[in-house]
Parts: sequence; C-alpha cells; structure tokens
Amino acid sequence: MEMPHVLSVSKAKIERPASTQPNLKGFKIGAKLRSTPLAGRGQAVAKPAPLMDAKSFGKLTRGKLRPEGRIDLHGMTMAEAHPALQDFILGSAQLQRRLVLVITGKGKSKLDYGPIPERHGVLRHHVPIWLRQSPLSLVILEVSPAHQRHGGVGALYVYLRRGR
Repeated sequence: MEMPHVLSVSKAKIERPASTQPNLKGFKIGAKLRSTPLAGRGQAVAKPAPLMDAKSFGKLTRGKLRPEGRIDLHGMTMAEAHPALQDFILGSAQLQRRLVLVITGKGKSKLDYGPIPERHGVLRHHVPIWLRQSPLSLVILEVSPAHQRHGGVGALYVYLRRGR
C-alpha cells in the first residue's frame, strides 16, 4: 500500500492588493463599528431622485395629473406589444404629449405546482425594460407606477421629455 504524497506548505507571506486589506488601525476587541450600516430588514432602501421637478412628480404620484394618451397592452403577445409600445411612445413624443399611460395589466395568477416558480405578468415585467432601452429612453424623462385611479400596479405613467 502506497503512502499518499503530502504537499508541504511554505510559510510564505501572502500579499494582498492594498484595496482588499482591512484597515485595522485603532481597532480594539469589543469596539463598535464606526461606518454606517447597510439597510436592514426594517429600513427602506432610498429611491433615486426623480429627474422631473418635484412639484410635478408629487402631482403625478398622487394621480392629480391627467394622462394625455393611453395604450392598453392587455391580451397582446410580447411580439405584438413591443412594436405597438414603440410606435405609441414615439408618436406621443412627436405630438408633444408630456404624460401618457401604459396599461400592462397585473398578469394572470394561476396555480403553480412546479418546483421552479413561474413568472406571471410577462408584459408587466418587460415593459419597464423596453422603456429603458433605446430609442424610447431618448424621449422618456420619468417612468413611475400609476396611481390607483389610473390602473395602480397594472399601469405605468410615462413622462416624456419636452420637445425642443
């Protein structure tokens, strides 16, 4: 029976790059951490500031602004909805509309017995992604969920840039 070969490990010092070495100056056991903690379970993560002015954004989130146009994507496939959305947004920008409503629907909820969860509301998931891509992102200033009177979580406000 052969003996397995044992690799000898030298006691060479491992050099880390300066950016990954922890700063331990002034550290004492039992001392409190001085840096700010990350958001925990009870804390909300800060949302990015809106690009539009605060007064208009406040009216928008309270449902006080009335959309100048709307498109309903209910019942469309992704192949039908994407070009329809592009045509609508770009056409609204040419007509110098400022606020339009995109209705995606909430998505169907059905029983899911499989081990891998299935995503419901395909358009609800993909429409915000499409709105962040070119050419639509060039004419859009802000996208936010709609107020309950305009469709709630099944709709989006799209605030368009001013045509100059």
